Amino acid sequence: MHKTSMTKTVPVKAEALARNAAGKMQNVDAVAQALSGFLASTYTLYQKSLFYHWNVTGENFVGLHSLFEQHYEELHKAGDALAERIRALGHFAPGTLGEFCALTQVEEDKKLPSDARQMIMNLLESHEICSQEARLVLKAAEDAEDDVTADLMIERMAFHDKAAWMLRALSK
Repeated sequence: MHKTSMTKTVPVKAEALARNAAGKMQNVDAVAQALSGFLASTYTLYQKSLFYHWNVTGENFVGLHSLFEQHYEELHKAGDALAERIRALGHFAPGTLGEFCALTQVEEDKKLPSDARQMIMNLLESHEICSQEARLVLKAAEDAEDDVTADLMIERMAFHDKAAWMLRALSK
């Protein structure tokens, strides 16, 4: 009787799992798409931080030069983790400048800002954008019951929120 009961239950569970997997597949696609946009924003912010690191001048040169370096190093590592997560979800990660420009929410600089204060304000805005975008990816991950991506987004939000706080403090 126990064996018969298990035999009847297994096909029902397998069928239910198959329906869930099919439904989640669309959600996984949405997660990969959201991650791709976030990767593009991360890369654009990485490039902006590197650009400012190379070119910052002024009284607070040493502190800002170091801070921008910390940011671009962290963003570089994050970009790798995001791309690998996209691949783990079965999708190809964007990687060309054209793809990044099309997908990013972070505005690219057309020219070097006139001073360090403007660099700080631009980076502050970009980190806030990335933090909000990470929250949108988190929602997609939660909808897909993708705990790994959700965990990654919480880590990214913490970084962007802390960076924004520090830049905000510098802007006063």
